[in-house]
Amino acid sequence: MPPARQFRGAFTALITPFTPTGAIDEDAFRSLVRRQIDAGIHGLVACGTTGETPTLSHEEDEWVIATTLEIASERPSRARVRVIAGTGSNSTATAIRATRRAAEIGVDAALVVAPYYNKPDQRMLESHFRAVAEEGDLPIIVYNVPGRTGVNVEAATLLRLAEHPRIVGVKEASANMDQIATILADRPAHFSVLAGDDTWTMPMLALGGDGVICTCANEIPGEMSEMCDAAFAGDWDCARRIHERWLPLMKANFAGGPNPVPVKAAMSMLGLCADILRMPLMPLDEPHRARMRTVLGALGLVDENAEAPAAEPVRVGVA
Repeated sequence: MPPARQFRGAFTALITPFTPTGAIDEDAFRSLVRRQIDAGIHGLVACGTTGETPTLSHEEDEWVIATTLEIASERPSRARVRVIAGTGSNSTATAIRATRRAAEIGVDAALVVAPYYNKPDQRMLESHFRAVAEEGDLPIIVYNVPGRTGVNVEAATLLRLAEHPRIVGVKEASANMDQIATILADRPAHFSVLAGDDTWTMPMLALGGDGVICTCANEIPGEMSEMCDAAFAGDWDCARRIHERWLPLMKANFAGGPNPVPVKAAMSMLGLCADILRMPLMPLDEPHRARMRTVLGALGLVDENAEAPAAEPVRVGVA
């Protein structure tokens, strides 16, 4: 019998809440992680794009990862949710060091983004991921998001990487269905394929995908887990109903600003954290904030007539 795929279900790409001074809001972060676990989320991703990692220090990265794992391990009577740490970099040596440190903390896998800005070709991408897998001491999930990195990990490259025993999955955010379908059809039996775009979760599940690493699970963790579970059980009517109900939120989370700007606004409207981002990111402008509140109100998540206070950007480390 082929080995079971290790990573299946809904994995939340956690936001990082901040205080008005720009520090990590530790109490709010702990509450957010506990809310995720209580709602039945399958897994958590600490220090992904949604967590504003470009503006976190190495020490803050480690705190977020360690705290996520600590809270995920609080309930010995329940199977601990999987914890994945974002450890990617456009420097291979930096990615290896970050992955080793995450391994020491004790997470289950590392999410390693394709190197950005320096635009390696396919040969270089393959060498990068192999080096992190061989020297990083953790299972690796490749993160392919060409809209942010400027490079696409092509299907042929990924399928070669999938033969490596430590490269166990991909977060596929290429928005290229031909590429995704090829990966799903030709991958090894142990290799997990997770959607990297929330709205693509249902189509990828229908093609045999293993779930999603998503933004909207910050707001609706139980519903995203339920959709994946329904698909795995073959209840496609249920899965489709969940997808259709929450599709407006999935879209709203990517309207008006780059991730996580919209979801931070939504989480503040839900009363879960302050709408504070580190520059260069800034809060949603007023028209898009109003649109987000309308979407949340139509879905029954907030009273759309009770406006939340405006938010301000935060400068960190500026004298």
